[in-house]
Amino acid sequence: MLVGLLTAIAASICYGTGSVLQAVGSRRSARREADASGGLTERGGPSLASTAKAATTWEFVVGTILDFVGFGLGALAARMLPLFLSQTVISANLVVTAVLSVRLLGIRLTRAEWTSIGVVCSALVLLASAAGAEGGGHTPVATHWWLLAVSLLLMAGGTVLVRLLGARAAILAGLLSGLGFGALGVGVRILGGVDPFDLGVLLADPALYAILVAGIGGMYLHTVALQIGSVNGATAALVVGETVLPGMVGVWWLGDASRPGLAWLAVLGFVLAVVGAVAVAWFGAPEGQEEAVDAGRAPAPEPAAGAPALR
Repeated sequence: MLVGLLTAIAASICYGTGSVLQAVGSRRSARREADASGGLTERGGPSLASTAKAATTWEFVVGTILDFVGFGLGALAARMLPLFLSQTVISANLVVTAVLSVRLLGIRLTRAEWTSIGVVCSALVLLASAAGAEGGGHTPVATHWWLLAVSLLLMAGGTVLVRLLGARAAILAGLLSGLGFGALGVGVRILGGVDPFDLGVLLADPALYAILVAGIGGMYLHTVALQIGSVNGATAALVVGETVLPGMVGVWWLGDASRPGLAWLAVLGFVLAVVGAVAVAWFGAPEGQEEAVDAGRAPAPEPAAGAPALR
């Protein structure tokens, strides 16, 4: 349990640091493309070329490398911990993002943000205290095919919807990317041919391709969400999609459970962690301040101590 928990925390740190770098790279690229009048679709969303160029900025490349490291660590954690614990700890990367934004983006956290961070940290302690052993990953092959079909539907259908909705699709893109990352976590848990290792079984398992579809699709939709709308709203939606559904799947179908008599504590910790993570995203820095920092301008003067922050 301890090794799995430390692995999930390390994954969270990688994801949180990567998110800050990806947001900087994505937004700078989007503004350059918009200034050139070639980076937006007719509906105001980013073109495929704009999204591809965002992925070539050095900030985004480094952030993506950290994402891959986080993915590997998160995959290990998903096989060592109940999904409601591993996915929630990983989603706490928002706390890492918020704290790093103080240093890298020049953002001052408000009292509400610090309170939300405190709620998340407290909730993770409750979850870790209440979590029992993870359930098994042995499921019928039909379940693996269903996971692949659902992943394809979410990622392909979601991409089409986002293209149609354009600039209005930030929260939808965030939610779909979160569901993709959640499906990835489920796929890692049920993937065959891992222990003991059997390459033939691994390559024949539909869950492997569900992981690829959900991971790549989720990353693409996350990039789009960062480009076209409120990072706060999109990230809050991502947290909900990444934690709630996989946690329910783990309990209902994969045998994840809490320690005897502590189910109420696990539920309380899970709810508080999700609510706190959403609050961290929602109370994040104003869009105008982020854009000023990204553009190389000094952020607006901070209010004096005790004065209400202008949002």
